[in-house]
Amino acid sequence: MSGLIALAALVVMVGATVLIPLGLPGLWLVVVVTLGLVLGGLVSWTVGLGVAGVALVAEISELLVLKRFGSAFGGSRRAFWGALFGGMLGLFFGVPVPIVGSVITAFLGTFLGAGIVTFAETLSVERSARVGWGVLLARTVAVALKLGTAVSVIAVVALSLLFRR
Repeated sequence: MSGLIALAALVVMVGATVLIPLGLPGLWLVVVVTLGLVLGGLVSWTVGLGVAGVALVAEISELLVLKRFGSAFGGSRRAFWGALFGGMLGLFFGVPVPIVGSVITAFLGTFLGAGIVTFAETLSVERSARVGWGVLLARTVAVALKLGTAVSVIAVVALSLLFRR
């Protein structure tokens, strides 16, 4: 029975990685499932707390990457928030292709959100395109970082389940 629970938990974790490019808390779903395994006695507290700590570091890193890239490409604090809002808005107005369409429009929304805010601030198309591009690159790097973290965490949990005592 515990083997089926462990397998179901791993399947849910792998499925949660699909949420990450959409800007949804897929990594935190992985953490919640891991903590459920801890409470069920299938994974040690060390693994559970380590997974939560790594997820927190990944979230902080995501914000730092977005801020750093935005600043490097000339973006303001408002452009950062415009990118965040644009990405969320783009997520809800996805093209009618399951999952991939929402990812595309979320990334496009990030670009447009930062670009529109920068254009409103500077009235420069060139600068707003530069900031939009920088924030789009930042979002891409941040998603890759979080996906890599999620895959690593899932691997650690799987190994922990495989070699538990």
